[in-house]
Amino acid sequence: MTDQTLAAIPAVVEPRANPYLDQTSIEFRFRARRFERVKAMIAMTIAERGHCDILDLGGTETYWRIGAEFIAANRDKLRITLVNPEAETARDRALFTSLAGDATDPALFAGRTFDLVHSNSVIEHVGDDAAMQRFAVNVRRLGRRYFVQTPNYWFPYEPHFRFPGFQYLPVFVRREMLRRFALGFFRPVPDRREAQDVIDHHRLVTASQMRCFFPDAEIGFEKFKGLNKSIMAVRDAAPARLVVDEAPTLAPRMEDMIEMDVETVA
Repeated sequence: MTDQTLAAIPAVVEPRANPYLDQTSIEFRFRARRFERVKAMIAMTIAERGHCDILDLGGTETYWRIGAEFIAANRDKLRITLVNPEAETARDRALFTSLAGDATDPALFAGRTFDLVHSNSVIEHVGDDAAMQRFAVNVRRLGRRYFVQTPNYWFPYEPHFRFPGFQYLPVFVRREMLRRFALGFFRPVPDRREAQDVIDHHRLVTASQMRCFFPDAEIGFEKFKGLNKSIMAVRDAAPARLVVDEAPTLAPRMEDMIEMDVETVA
């Protein structure tokens, strides 16, 4: 979970401390390393077009602090549009535009394209498989380039609830655990319906799903101790013509786009 997805938690649920604001945390260091790929995509776009118009689905202004020096050096060439269920107040209005919108809505920004669509740990929060598919179609439609990251379902440590194997438990077991115990980012959520809503909006994704959602992307992995910790779908150049199929074929694999072990993170 990132600061983006903390915003998606029902308002009645009080989240615990956010490690992504702590520069000494492992989570922050993983994200900083991951941002290097995003930075390279932005730099390439600026070299080609002289500017980069970015759409961040589910993003926040806080997230972009991870690249503060790079953003500051290029701020006159950047424009970042944030889309969330509820618009946030942008502090740096010269750089950020914050809008309310549904990232799964087929009409989102109809007729418009962005140089880069970015999404960090969001697709697993949008709902069921159909909602994820609509989200992916929007990413592919709206971005000349795109970068989508999500935690890996098959990584044994569930990153939101911080409980080994939590995602493999039956739904009712996860709900009842959340009602009774503080888990990861969450304090106990006693109300059954509210707890179920939290569980329903934390659906981890497999690499096979990502290949189906993003058939024109390269699929890479962020590793921890030799295991695939998270999955990245990256399209680093715009296709000549994009056709979004109802049932997309699988994309070719690009193994180990980012290979990282916590000991190697500076």
